[in-house]
Amino acid sequence: MRVIFAGTPEFAAVALARLHAAGHTVPLVLTQPDRPAGRGMKLQASAVKQLALQHGMPVAQPRSLRLDGKYPDEALAAQQAIHNAHADVMVVAAYGLILPQWVLDVPPLGCLNIHASLLPRWRGAAPIHRAIEAGDAQTGVTIMQMDAGLDTGAMLLTATVSIAPEDTTASLHDRLADMGGELVVQALAQAQAEQLKPVPQPEVGVTYAHKIDKAEAAVDWMQAAEVLARRVRAFNPFPGATGHVAGEAIKLWQAHVLTRAHDVKPGTVLSADDQGVCVACGQDVLCITQLQRAGGKRLGAADFLRGFALKPGQCLDAVVT
Repeated sequence: MRVIFAGTPEFAAVALARLHAAGHTVPLVLTQPDRPAGRGMKLQASAVKQLALQHGMPVAQPRSLRLDGKYPDEALAAQQAIHNAHADVMVVAAYGLILPQWVLDVPPLGCLNIHASLLPRWRGAAPIHRAIEAGDAQTGVTIMQMDAGLDTGAMLLTATVSIAPEDTTASLHDRLADMGGELVVQALAQAQAEQLKPVPQPEVGVTYAHKIDKAEAAVDWMQAAEVLARRVRAFNPFPGATGHVAGEAIKLWQAHVLTRAHDVKPGTVLSADDQGVCVACGQDVLCITQLQRAGGKRLGAADFLRGFALKPGQCLDAVVT
């Protein structure tokens, strides 16, 4: 099939690679404009653009697809490119731009979205983070027929995966990216055979995975240790759960719960040794086993404590004071 692909991060690049390997022709790739990244803040191409250029796929990077929006010339050029691609279908994965109705109407088979949740749970921008943060036992991938709503289209294919107790957003992302690439190839094969059967999303069970805000990184020690342990995993690798010691931000990358009563102020360090930094929470204790100072490396507790003294009785504040 002739497939227009729209996506930006690594999650989407995995799907594009699978489509290419399956023998589909990709006459056009849409991705976000290059962004400053790294310590030097140099412009960097998206993972999807890098892969597309490696395989000689034409790339367009409009800042908007709205013909009546802020960048009408870019949208008009994209419209021409989409029409000229003569595609059977468009596949969308974490693109980052809203598709106007005119885009949805161009391909004869419409636009198929690879969404990293079991819809209608976790519609929106951050389904992987929110599933871990909420303590969901499972999640998955939905291939959806896109419509004008926010992840409201009919479901075409789904696949489920368990969320392991040690899963972070990074580890779960990689499994879901592989699953999404495999599932969309199946969807296109079924589309060719006219075997896809759209199923409307249930009206019950809708939740929204709001975009992650850096302000969410600050740890609130009044919360239960179980809640904080999930947030540490959900915010790994971005934005990283953060505590503060004497005004210095400390990233918390790995932690687990100790079911232990205490009678001290939440945020108080109970012990700090090679086994971890144990901090009192609103309920139970959080044992942090991997930490990072600003500008430093992620370190296990033993190595971290060699360069940063933490003693029982010190307090990890939620915010800089």
